[in-house]
Amino acid sequence: MSKKLPYAERAAYNHRTWEHEGLCLPNTRVQLRQQITEWYENPTSPCIFWLNGMAGTGKSTISRTVAYELAGKGKLAASFFFSRGRGDISHAGMFFTTIATQLAEHVPELRPLISKAIDDHPDIHTRRLRDQWQLLIYGPLENAPTQSKQIVVVIDALDECEDKKDIELILELLANAKDLKTIRLRVFVTSRPETPISFGFRNMLGGTHQDFVLHDIPPPTINQDISVFFQQKLSEVKSKRGLSTPWPDEPTIQLLVERAAGLFIYAATTYRFIQGGADPKAQLSVILSGKYTPAESLTGNLDEMYTKLLEYSVIGDRRSREHKVLKRFKQVVGSIVILFDVMTAENLANLLCLPSGEVKTALDSLHSVLNIPNDESQPVRIFHPSFRDFLLDQERCNNKFWIDEKERHIDLFRHCVELMSKHLQQDICGIREPGVLITEISMDMIQSVITADLRYACRYWVHHFQQGNSVEEDSRILQFLMQHLLHWLEVLSLVGEVSEGVLMIASLEKILKVSSGLTF
Repeated sequence: MSKKLPYAERAAYNHRTWEHEGLCLPNTRVQLRQQITEWYENPTSPCIFWLNGMAGTGKSTISRTVAYELAGKGKLAASFFFSRGRGDISHAGMFFTTIATQLAEHVPELRPLISKAIDDHPDIHTRRLRDQWQLLIYGPLENAPTQSKQIVVVIDALDECEDKKDIELILELLANAKDLKTIRLRVFVTSRPETPISFGFRNMLGGTHQDFVLHDIPPPTINQDISVFFQQKLSEVKSKRGLSTPWPDEPTIQLLVERAAGLFIYAATTYRFIQGGADPKAQLSVILSGKYTPAESLTGNLDEMYTKLLEYSVIGDRRSREHKVLKRFKQVVGSIVILFDVMTAENLANLLCLPSGEVKTALDSLHSVLNIPNDESQPVRIFHPSFRDFLLDQERCNNKFWIDEKERHIDLFRHCVELMSKHLQQDICGIREPGVLITEISMDMIQSVITADLRYACRYWVHHFQQGNSVEEDSRILQFLMQHLLHWLEVLSLVGEVSEGVLMIASLEKILKVSSGLTF
């Protein structure tokens, strides 16, 4: 294309971000996968397939599997995997521009039409989502050369999109795909059955979408798939560690299946915990310890598993230092679960003003719930949003491990301001030539001076303040802005985020007017 659109690289199903995420094992989800295949191969099927289910039921694993199968058949046109707390894939800001970019790449007959739309509307990436859909996607699909074709777009975890109004709008616009005649667009969507999404589907005309509710699958079918998972994964552990047979025996497998209660995330986390320890048998004993009773809530067994795992991994034999250990856990892991974008352990340490060794120590025993790469240049992230949900819910989480979300946001806000106050200055890159264009400045120079932690602080400090919702911080904000407003805007300009700075200033002005009557 003659001009590039803003593009969320991590959105694609085959991006490195998802490299170690699993696919459906052979002989699992057989009937569901067949039903999905029949849907996208049938030219008269509804244009949208909505796969919904509660957290931990395996939606993203199915999405990745479907995407790989479609790509293998040459039918995958685009994919967008939403993920809360991961920058540009946690909101809809680049949703349609990313889909359009992938459509241009994978559907040759659309490329000139999308390119023309960009040439005719060079500001399209700043326009309303409705305009982006019409000009970049619907228009090219509607005006494509007369060649009957069916393509599929996969959208995973739509519920992880931050703005609920954007979710409703996306569904409203996607429903228009039913009117396309030449290139027929099919959209595979997964999400939790949250209100904005359920509302969006209810507002669609009949015949526009087809639903499948994961937790309505008969328990024997789900349990059989989870049993296959445990048998295969624990057999791999046994083989790698040279454990004697039989381990684990069939009754133990069935007990694990029973405790999973239909949640694949229970099975996946249990496997990571068992294979990650020095003694897999001892790790399994930790999971199975205590008397088991059927859970009263849908997440009861998962909550019990997370609690046992944290008791063992975080506290373990450190009872004498429990208070200190828990304080560091809440500071480090609590920050990870609410960050607006992922960070490396070293960048997180810099942001929190902690020695990197302390952060690594706090993370070292949590490989079953956190993806902690051996490559320290890669970010740390949670494996599954159910772990975040657990830690932030005081009713589900043992008070010992509960993360006070507002308290964490305010703490991160303060650290962001402290970091910026320490490093921001006029002409931060030392250019010394006011007329130099940003495009003439080496990206390596910018990244060497504006480190990832400083960039994060500049980009998200206002968001942390908004989420923390504390009026006691007004004076800190005003002092920072009086000293560093222009320095802050300079950094945002250098990293291509100055438009976000304008929005943040507008948000701050509203907040400060309401809380204290102050303006700046």
